[in-house]
Amino acid sequence: MEKSNFKDTIHSENPVLVDFFATWCGPCQMLTPVLQQVKDRLGKRVTIIKIDVDKNVKIAAKYKVRGVPTLLLFQNGKQLWRQSGVLSTDEIINVILEKSN
Repeated sequence: MEKSNFKDTIHSENPVLVDFFATWCGPCQMLTPVLQQVKDRLGKRVTIIKIDVDKNVKIAAKYKVRGVPTLLLFQNGKQLWRQSGVLSTDEIINVILEKSN
């Protein structure tokens, strides 16, 4: 994702969940179906984007991503939450609903 597109995307009024991942990361692969379930349940109330840290080194460095997977939640350009590791569908949905209200 281009840096300008990333900046525009995280400035959305709707919450934006960013998944910093790597293709070689096992836990990242485990998180993919979880994020799909989150999207299926929340629909247009959330935008989920995936950022490959190996292809987007500058964005990952800007947000000090040291390990993958790392999830960041943004709304109106403001970082609301950050967590590394794999979480359940319900945990992620609860965070999105709690932090974005």
